[in-house]
Amino acid sequence: MRRKHRMEKEYEPDFLYQSPLATRFINYLMKDGKKSIAQKVFYGTMEIIKKQTKEDPIKVFELAISNVEPDLEVKTKRIGGANYQIPQAVPEYRKITLACRWIIGSAQSKKGKPMKEKLAEELIAAYKNEGNAVKKKLDTHRMAEANRAFVQFRM
Repeated sequence: MRRKHRMEKEYEPDFLYQSPLATRFINYLMKDGKKSIAQKVFYGTMEIIKKQTKEDPIKVFELAISNVEPDLEVKTKRIGGANYQIPQAVPEYRKITLACRWIIGSAQSKKGKPMKEKLAEELIAAYKNEGNAVKKKLDTHRMAEANRAFVQFRM
């Protein structure tokens, strides 16, 4: 049976930076429906980025997201009793989702600081093409490159 087509969502721009990407990131950052807390963390992060880099924080944020977005990923497919890791191109909506998830996850894994400071560190590192989230992207690309031989099994 065929799947339904994915419906594209329209995200309203956030009230401070007028960026739909920022709204989306705040939604990924949110836990248990507490959006105001996620907004405080995000806007606090932007203030820290502004102080540390002396640049427009939304530009730093957008470039950090684009630096973490993966182009390829591997999907597992079972063929003839064997599981193959098949490299595939990542759709645009999933690139942003994965980038946000990886940045937030690597910030949460750090200990000993408030979340806005950890998130600011991770975003600045991603802006400079460094950090755990960029490392995760490179690992994903390396995995896809290693399994390039199985590309003929693509769906």
